[in-house]
Amino acid sequence: MNIILIDPAEVSNQRVTLRDRRSDHIRNVLGAAIGDTLRTGLINGPMGSSTIISISADAVELATSHHGPTPEQPATDLILALPRPIMLKRIFSQAATFGVRRIYLINASRVEKSFFSASLLAESSYYPLLLRGLEQAVDTMVPEVSIHQRFRPFVEDLLPRLIDDCPVRLAAHPGPFPLLPQTVALPLTERIIMAIGPEGGWVDFEIDMFRAAGFQPFTMGRRILRVDSAVPALLAQLNLLRQLNPPASA
Repeated sequence: MNIILIDPAEVSNQRVTLRDRRSDHIRNVLGAAIGDTLRTGLINGPMGSSTIISISADAVELATSHHGPTPEQPATDLILALPRPIMLKRIFSQAATFGVRRIYLINASRVEKSFFSASLLAESSYYPLLLRGLEQAVDTMVPEVSIHQRFRPFVEDLLPRLIDDCPVRLAAHPGPFPLLPQTVALPLTERIIMAIGPEGGWVDFEIDMFRAAGFQPFTMGRRILRVDSAVPALLAQLNLLRQLNPPASA
């Protein structure tokens, strides 16, 4: 936990009292004491700092000041064929750590329909996982998550509106396609939307529909990864490509 995230609704008169895992972390991991200053941030808002004004066995009270910068929204959106819940649990935190603005969980031919009844798809279940990813990355901007149980209506009806501000459109797919660095132009400064399919990839119909929507297929190489390995690997590649050959004005 590299930043303590605070819901704005928790703050009253620039004071907040924590009675959950955050207070446990402050006491037991950081070993903080009264008067210590901690890095904190308001969820979907600015960063700042907070000073410990009291500590008890079950609570930590902070005096807060959040007048620092508000992080920019990440420049990547993620379309993900819904994986099995045990993988999705890890992906939520990983995606928030690497930085995504929106996560679209969609159906596909190789997605088991039972996955859509998983309790993890309730916001109350996945929201804490997103926060843990942000705590690791020192960010406050929570990714938006939406769930779409029908592939074709998503691609034909909704997707055209989602990609207006994403000039770079990518679809990960095993096959005779170029690698990611060969697919995008440097410097990589534009918004990206990336589609990652089930293990084994999209079926031909699905990849053809993505291509018709302007998505460029690319491959990760000859090895086929599990989805919970592919997502962080690809997001890491995108982050690296963004840092290579920055524009001259940067």
